[in-house]
Amino acid sequence: MRKTTKSLIAVTCATAAFAAAGCGTTSENTGQVQNQDPTKNCKGPNEKYTIGMSQANLAEPYRVRMDDDIRKAAAKVPQFDVQFSDAAKDNSKQISDVENFLTKQVDLLMISPNEAAPLTDVVKKAYNKGIPVVVLDRKVDGEAFTTYVGADNVQIGRQAGEYFKNALLPDGGKIVQIKGLSGSTPAAEREQGFKEGIQGSKIEIAATADGEWERSVGQQKMDALLKANPDIKAVYAQNDPMAEGAYLAAQAAGRNDLKFVGIDGLPIPSGGIKAVEDGRLQATNLYPTGGAEAVEAAKRLLIDCQPVPKTQTLETALVTKDNAAEVYARLNQG
Repeated sequence: MRKTTKSLIAVTCATAAFAAAGCGTTSENTGQVQNQDPTKNCKGPNEKYTIGMSQANLAEPYRVRMDDDIRKAAAKVPQFDVQFSDAAKDNSKQISDVENFLTKQVDLLMISPNEAAPLTDVVKKAYNKGIPVVVLDRKVDGEAFTTYVGADNVQIGRQAGEYFKNALLPDGGKIVQIKGLSGSTPAAEREQGFKEGIQGSKIEIAATADGEWERSVGQQKMDALLKANPDIKAVYAQNDPMAEGAYLAAQAAGRNDLKFVGIDGLPIPSGGIKAVEDGRLQATNLYPTGGAEAVEAAKRLLIDCQPVPKTQTLETALVTKDNAAEVYARLNQG
């Protein structure tokens, strides 16, 4: 039998490890990004819609809060049924989660990718099928999504760096950096911005470690960093849990002189704002979850039949002891 293009594609799929989150016989897997009418799935306010939300993990308090914010906002839209999945920091599981949502024929996909490159193809597949895709917090490569909702991570890193330069260590000194998961876009962008923020100062990043966004890993890495760099003055951690983990390691080592700055500023009792109020962190930088904005984007696309911006940049702010109580109260209004 003559091999058709379709059969060749099938053979390629069968032999290519977990290649690309599933093969197809249409242009959805050719690498081309298809033109999408983002309101194609809109049937107005009298229909029901199923939304799939693929979360990178639920080990980070930030991601638990993101899902909670989506649930809270979606509860106000009776037409929406949001189904959640937890990839547990596993790229292959998140690919499978998205494939499962495609099999269920969801009307819209929300995703906060574990890492950019491994999730790009399956997100592109959903987008090329005509499914609106709302990407939150962490990006994918390319333009195969309907809208990205998140704060400017370069700006947040720059904001943290400028705080070090102008307020925390105006005379300079050595510090260490605890990064988030390698391969996730915020880790690279927050480092880039921080280096821009400390330019022109005498601040030196003596060492960097990957804390994988988690408190326990941050604590473990900080213990090693302290032993190798006993002359540091401060810690820049790319999220508050890692900053708190670093603080615990410093306390255990008797280093009460160190200063700590994180990112996230969750307005919860165990979050970064309270850590600033309590004096464990000198500052945090707000990083909104985008949950409410993601639901609003879904409403505009599916119910109101309106397009949304390709990028929706959320506002950030520096939180210090001076404004922590006010920010905490404001973010918990309503």
